[in-house]
Amino acid sequence: MQEFSIDSISQAHKAMGLPKPKHPLVSVVQTKDFNTEMDFTGVKIINNLYQVTLKRLGCGNLFYGKNSYDYEEGTLVFTSPGQVSTFEGQMPTTNEADEGWTLAFHPDLIRKSTLSDKIDSYSFFHYDVNEALHLSEDELKTLEQLLDKIVKEYSQNLDKHSQNLIISNIELLLDYCNRFYDRQFYTRTNLNTDIISKFERLLKAYYQAGVVNELGVPNVQYMARKLNLSANYLSDLLKKETGKTAQEHIHLFVVERAKSTLLKSGSKISEIGYSLGFEYPQRFSNFFKSKTGYSPSEYRNMN
Repeated sequence: MQEFSIDSISQAHKAMGLPKPKHPLVSVVQTKDFNTEMDFTGVKIINNLYQVTLKRLGCGNLFYGKNSYDYEEGTLVFTSPGQVSTFEGQMPTTNEADEGWTLAFHPDLIRKSTLSDKIDSYSFFHYDVNEALHLSEDELKTLEQLLDKIVKEYSQNLDKHSQNLIISNIELLLDYCNRFYDRQFYTRTNLNTDIISKFERLLKAYYQAGVVNELGVPNVQYMARKLNLSANYLSDLLKKETGKTAQEHIHLFVVERAKSTLLKSGSKISEIGYSLGFEYPQRFSNFFKSKTGYSPSEYRNMN
């Protein structure tokens, strides 16, 4: 498969048939202005920029890994440096009135700012594309007002305040996206409850089916993959609904199973550890004590 790497704002503009950017590290572009002569169909695109993209018209399927998402009206997709995507479907023509846009910025823009420390907390940059954010018109207006401020800042003569104001508006935009995702989690309570139930059933089936013998202690990545979700999205969903992350739920399940086995079985502690997926007895003992305050033998003897 052919590969194409996007390492700079200038390179992104050139690929999309756009004029040179007004700022070397940040740009807001309208999809209707794209005039590319390159055909990206089936091309592996390695994007080394942060991007927030709004799509309002269908234009084929974008695949991330094994998952695909058919763009609907008013959805935001987030990508972080190093993510790989492939495009399948007919490229949109220049006369298609797509009202979408993309905010792109290079990691160097925020390198020395507080946003650099905070950027990883926006877990939606690591959601799968099928977990996109669906916006209301009011939410969209809020974001586009901030985009206008960003464009205004980099379009005028730059001064000592310009970069800070650009970064501040990007950070505010991302904070609003966090709020809008909270709203999306809240409005999908029934769907979320179904996912939580499936998650709990998966944990039980993991041990009943003997998967533990091959894969060890269950992990978030395995559970998320079985649910067709990204690990970050699953953890955020569970945190919103239950107050505990996916990892915390898994640990709680393993501890409760360990407690029951310790009290109901006469098996050696090392054997119980193996049955739970711990390769070494000491790891099981350390894990159990960190969660309960007691070693497995102490817990067994006090009951």
